[in-house]
Amino acid sequence: MPELLLEIGTEEIPSGFIPRALEDMKALLEREFQSNRLSFNEVKALGTPRRLVLTATGVAPSQERRLLEVIGPAKHIAFDGNGQPTKAAQGFARGQGIAVEELHIVKTERGEYVCARKEEHGEETFNLLPLILPRLISSISFPKSMRWMDLENTFARPIHWIMALFDGKIVPFQIGNISSGNLSRGHRFMARGSFQVKNLGDYIRKLKNSFVIINPEERKEYILAEANKAASEVSGQLLIDNDLLEIVTHLVEYPVPIRGSFSKEFLSLPREVLISAMREHQRYFSIVDAEGNLLPFFVTISNTKPKNPNVVARGNERVLQARLSDAKFFFLEDQKVPLIQRLQGLKKVVYHSKLGTSYEKVMRLSQLADFLCANISPDLSEIVKRASLLCKGDLITGMVGEFPSLQGIMGRVYARLSGEKEDVAQAIYEHYLPVTAGGELPSSHPGAILSLADKLDTIVGCFGINLIPTGTADPYALRRQTLGIIHLILERRYFLSLSSLLERSMELLSEKIERPPQEIKADVLEFFRGRLQNLLNSQGLSADVVEAALAVGFDDLVDLQERAKALHDLKKAPDFEPLAIAFKRVVNISKTHIPGEVDIRLFESACESGLLEAYEKFGKKAEEKIIQKDYPSALKELSLLRTPVDEFFNGVLVMAEDEKVKNNRLSLLCKIAKLFFKVGDFSKITTV
Repeated sequence: MPELLLEIGTEEIPSGFIPRALEDMKALLEREFQSNRLSFNEVKALGTPRRLVLTATGVAPSQERRLLEVIGPAKHIAFDGNGQPTKAAQGFARGQGIAVEELHIVKTERGEYVCARKEEHGEETFNLLPLILPRLISSISFPKSMRWMDLENTFARPIHWIMALFDGKIVPFQIGNISSGNLSRGHRFMARGSFQVKNLGDYIRKLKNSFVIINPEERKEYILAEANKAASEVSGQLLIDNDLLEIVTHLVEYPVPIRGSFSKEFLSLPREVLISAMREHQRYFSIVDAEGNLLPFFVTISNTKPKNPNVVARGNERVLQARLSDAKFFFLEDQKVPLIQRLQGLKKVVYHSKLGTSYEKVMRLSQLADFLCANISPDLSEIVKRASLLCKGDLITGMVGEFPSLQGIMGRVYARLSGEKEDVAQAIYEHYLPVTAGGELPSSHPGAILSLADKLDTIVGCFGINLIPTGTADPYALRRQTLGIIHLILERRYFLSLSSLLERSMELLSEKIERPPQEIKADVLEFFRGRLQNLLNSQGLSADVVEAALAVGFDDLVDLQERAKALHDLKKAPDFEPLAIAFKRVVNISKTHIPGEVDIRLFESACESGLLEAYEKFGKKAEEKIIQKDYPSALKELSLLRTPVDEFFNGVLVMAEDEKVKNNRLSLLCKIAKLFFKVGDFSKITTV
């Protein structure tokens, strides 16, 4: 079977752009193949900073044939009483390019109609690719794209060449001023010039000979193996940093690990400072001993094979020496001012022009943290209060000014050096967590409380001044912070009222917000709802079950998760469907009724009293379990109402002519519905 090979050669693309672009390319090509009825075995996306590549094996040489069925006029219009074709049938057949005798009669929901059946022969793949590939290239998503020269097309970086082959033949098309061909290029510095490509195997082989490892996973494994080898030569091992490894993998085409060293005197600096100085600016990997202690060595990954690695190592060492000397100076200077004395200095730091200074933010989150503490663990009030006043102090230290990624980390270090309690120091560090989606969560209650307060203040403040995320734009990372709050509450099982938290936060921001509080609250709750829905779906809960749980409220996030899980488990039970159908009948017939007291004197059938007795028996037990948040047991009790409900519907006409009897029956059903609604809206759950 033929194979497809596409290479887009460019100027160096930022490493952070590449992983998403490769995912996009693979998905785009698979979608194009599927929509064009082209079968294939496997699609792969490969790439380096200088080229993005797609390969597809086992591609069909042509589209699959398909049978088209075009519905025409109704049978009674197409044929007269004698079965002869009318002008309508003749015109339809002519329009479809077939004889009247070839028309078929088909049965539809609207009756019998004539139809034309035609076999559509597939177009050759080679003829489709000149349309598919330019469309694919223009559809690749980048955080930022650019134009060059006077061309209209955009890309992450200017395109310098395009190589496109199908079954060894050039696929002809043009992007801007670049025409596709069969030429590729090697490493920019170590293998200048072009080479001709025959097929995928030939391409991979010639790239390796030209100092390009095209497969990112292969580059990553090579970097790890060679860097560890370099570390072992000084009796150490590489400090694994997956994020840095991902960045470096997409920075180079031909990785060459080079080991360097730095003065042992710098080991007196906090571990995080050393790692950050090496990682953030220089992209160096740290080296540790068997116990995990930092050694005075590092590994850098070069994109070229130097004539003399020692010369390159010395150059990198000089750069690091300057960075670490600065860090040591800032570290010593910062310690001259205790962290608590920096609180007043935050009055000069603008957090946001509409939300005030960092000092004002600290005062708000301190009060919000106190509110949270009262609801979670009042005995931690003193620790949380102290940590809240200190948590932003490191923002105005020299160290964080030089290394912004160390905020919180240096706060913990300086708190310890200032003699603060360990719980306070840890909470200062943890209040920033999680710093990435799905990242590390605070390990302590004070840290978790402070983190919740800080994130809530940011979210409510931004919504209050209309800084609401739209599309991909989210400059204050409100989506991540909202998810952080959700993960924290669920992980810690904090039974909190989300509405109460938002209301308290809005009170504290009352002088800053520019929108009506109810609007802000509604928008923030809807924002939380979207994140909750996605999170619960990602936990394996079906969309309809999640919707059923959300529909009856999500003020208590832990309660919501428990209800959703219980509904999910119940849905798998063999007798769930009849229960769901019975409940849907209850809801549908009673949803507009304003319930009143149920009067047993108006009962006309034993099934009415039977349903009330079942409600009082099983419903009471279910309510007890709901109060205990034991939803599996509550649903087990509620499921016992199914038979009495079925007997009720079979035994009486709910909408009786007697208004009092009808209202009495509807009020009884409202009781049942209200009970079920304490767990979820069963009407949202799909049944066969």
